[in-house]
Amino acid sequence: MATKSIEQELDLPYKLTKDEVNFYRENGYVKLRNVLSADLIERYRREIAAQVKKLNTQRLPLDQRSTYDKAFLQIMNLWEEDALIREFVFGKRLARIATELMGCRGVRMYHDQALYKEPGGGITPWHADQYYWPVSNDNMVTAWIPLQDTPLAMGPLAFCEKSHRFQLGRDLEISDESELTLKQALETFQLEESPFALGDVSFHAGWTFHRAGKNTTDRPREIMTVIYMDEDMRLVKPKNKNQVADIARWCPGVQEGEVIASPLNPVIYTTV
Repeated sequence: MATKSIEQELDLPYKLTKDEVNFYRENGYVKLRNVLSADLIERYRREIAAQVKKLNTQRLPLDQRSTYDKAFLQIMNLWEEDALIREFVFGKRLARIATELMGCRGVRMYHDQALYKEPGGGITPWHADQYYWPVSNDNMVTAWIPLQDTPLAMGPLAFCEKSHRFQLGRDLEISDESELTLKQALETFQLEESPFALGDVSFHAGWTFHRAGKNTTDRPREIMTVIYMDEDMRLVKPKNKNQVADIARWCPGVQEGEVIASPLNPVIYTTV
């Protein structure tokens, strides 16, 4: 595929069905097939991998790390570092899907992050992302974008269906405690844990509980994510130390009650 066609693909609409939208709203996540072409993914995968290698500061061997640090190498806001990755992250195709799933008028960037689970990398404990976010409503969604086929042995993302309505555990940061507590609390919920084919992309709501298994293969599980928020999202008083840190890093200069419209939070897609 020519580069021009790849760039066009980034902004082309994806035809969501009513069933897919309803599934997302009912279950708190949806896995969509053939969202991105193999050529598009490969073009940006190489640059994302290069930036992860360049910006990674983790030097400890896996067996000397905490559970969190064994789970993945986490490099955030790559769009600030690299023009090609910015092109990928600011594509309207994924942002439009996020907008249609949430039913809002448009979406802003919250932040992006690469999540590379190294060969031998550990589990990603049960957690809900929105614990970390000082925001005024639940219209937050993460696009989870595998940059390779992701079989069970690599630790694909697993979702607890309908858990975005579950209140217990919303005060837990990602940790050994969240894994133990939520594993027990969520036993009666349906678990969705299946491989991702290249080109598949999942979207999960901020309060949807999710986890990932170990990477038992000999190659890294390379994932790019983009977190979108309602275009009209406002900043609220932080509820924990992690939200205090998020305000400083991802919402610079925004005051409580204001729309989160800092230079780091541009509108990526809007219907007006």
